[in-house]
Amino acid sequence: MDEAGAGPLAGPVAAAAVILPAGILIDGVCVADKVHDSKKLSPKKRLILALEIKSKALAYSIVFISHDEIDKINILQARLKAMAMAVASLEPKADFAYVDGHLLPPTLEIPAVAIKGGDAANHLIACASILAKVARDEVMSQEHKKYPHYGFDKHKGYGTKAHFAALAEHGPSEIHRLTFLKENLLAKG
Repeated sequence: MDEAGAGPLAGPVAAAAVILPAGILIDGVCVADKVHDSKKLSPKKRLILALEIKSKALAYSIVFISHDEIDKINILQARLKAMAMAVASLEPKADFAYVDGHLLPPTLEIPAVAIKGGDAANHLIACASILAKVARDEVMSQEHKKYPHYGFDKHKGYGTKAHFAALAEHGPSEIHRLTFLKENLLAKG
């Protein structure tokens, strides 16, 4: 399992969990025994791989935690909650999990191992990372239609120069993480 969207100023965090049949490697996720980090793939390549992952998976699940809940419980707790929810909603159920990061979700009900940098080291985590990133990017592209002046279709809510300029001109939208804005604006001083 992995998540996408921990760092942006706006939008949800997405977590994905995937079960692939034993021995199945998704070509393009793993090349010459090297796992590709989803963040280094083009959006088009991620979309193609996400469709292939979904078609070959025994099960997959994608869960979102809203910007409001992130503001209430903090991003770390939101990430861990989303990952645990993604695993819990798999059907068939998983009996073991590989988790990207250095922490395991405390509510995870199966044995697991945390792998720091797992999305660039473990094929299954890389597949989950792709699913989470593609799903979150789709959500942010939809949000762009409601809030076009922020440029969510380009930066997906991350704190780019253009995003900060839009915030200065328009203020926060309904999907901005207010706790993140406060921290980032204080840091920019």
